[in-house]
Amino acid sequence: MKQYIVDAFTDKPFSGNPAAVCVMDKWPKEDFMMKLAMENNLSETAFIVKEEQGYHLRWFTPGSE
Repeated sequence: MKQYIVDAFTDKPFSGNPAAVCVMDKWPKEDFMMKLAMENNLSETAFIVKEEQGYHLRWFTPGSE
């Protein structure tokens, strides 16, 4: 897994909304994604997995998917 912290909704560093983006080889268990979102404690933690037709995205807040 690779995790990046990005500034969403801006073109300037250190502004906008910080969000985590986790690039996964395969889908982890849902409780892992929820716990990682809680640990990141950002507005959003996005999980992406490359699939046949492109990328599939799921995103979590610290409280829910």
